[in-house]
Amino acid sequence: MKKYNFSAGPAILPKSVMQEAGEAAIDFNGMGLSILEISHRSKEFTAVMDEAVSLVQELLGLNDDYEVLFLSGGASSQFFMSAMNLLNENDTAAYINTGTWSKKAIAEARKFGNINVVATSEDENFSYIPKHYEIPGDAKYVHYTSNNTIFGTQFHELPKTDLPLICDMSSDIFSRPLDSSRFGMIYAGAQKNMGPAGTTLVVIRKDMLGKVTRDIPTMLNYETHIKKGSMFNTPPAFPIFVSMLTMRWVKANGGLEGMAKHNEAKAKILYDEIDRNPSFKGVARKEDRSLMNVTFVPVDDGITADFLAACDAAGCSGVKGHRSVGGFRASIYNAMTQEGIQALVDVMKGF
Repeated sequence: MKKYNFSAGPAILPKSVMQEAGEAAIDFNGMGLSILEISHRSKEFTAVMDEAVSLVQELLGLNDDYEVLFLSGGASSQFFMSAMNLLNENDTAAYINTGTWSKKAIAEARKFGNINVVATSEDENFSYIPKHYEIPGDAKYVHYTSNNTIFGTQFHELPKTDLPLICDMSSDIFSRPLDSSRFGMIYAGAQKNMGPAGTTLVVIRKDMLGKVTRDIPTMLNYETHIKKGSMFNTPPAFPIFVSMLTMRWVKANGGLEGMAKHNEAKAKILYDEIDRNPSFKGVARKEDRSLMNVTFVPVDDGITADFLAACDAAGCSGVKGHRSVGGFRASIYNAMTQEGIQALVDVMKGF
């Protein structure tokens, strides 16, 4: 039976990427060695790193003002590394709280500066994106999470500010075009939309750095990794390689414009069924619905077990919702096909 992976992460990857990664795990470029065992200092892996950096720059439209890093520790490490590297103890930063990951970022950042939570949607269990809020003029930056995997909401417009934006883009990186010039920093754990778990993308504008007075531990200092081209220590080589393959796939399929059209079309199929079907209702406000994580609940809780069983029988894996929301969640990242969406919709029609 064909399986469709609706898991929030580690998530679906393009089939062609997994096939090429599998081959490289046995024999990389005819070397007779696996990508898993070659030296990260070798010319073969240096070429992988160089291409990965180049693809990030091309896809995001970055100019020479930005550095691209591949680090370890997941986006969760960036919650504190960003504040540690960008804020002095008495500096202020503005944060928008739209869910679990935003709350964690706020808690970590408070250890390094004054954090002003300028907006939150916690009053309605994070089912919407805040629209009207004031950002203090003395803030060094505005931090937000672009897509909320648990609650199924997504920013469809950038926050209105002239300040640098710092964005946790873990779950919608490379899914749509963006104005990169608005960002002081973007970070993203690979395992939701870019590659396998194990590496974290960091894009940072050079003028954001070198302004804090604290002594930053060597491994937590962005400048350490910039000087060594993400190879101060042994990098997570295989996840970087697979992320590079995924970015090649994105480029070959129309770049971010192509991904946006693909994602909008398949999300519409699923949301249309949620709105049409009297057995289900959406969780997020319609104007804030995520194109990456579709959350919905049953009108009658009594169908939950039967619906999940029917999903499993149809090859639709990972549809159970997060405990914070309940119900169901379909994560439909770049690599999810319309065929997969239709398989889930067909199950929903049976209810």
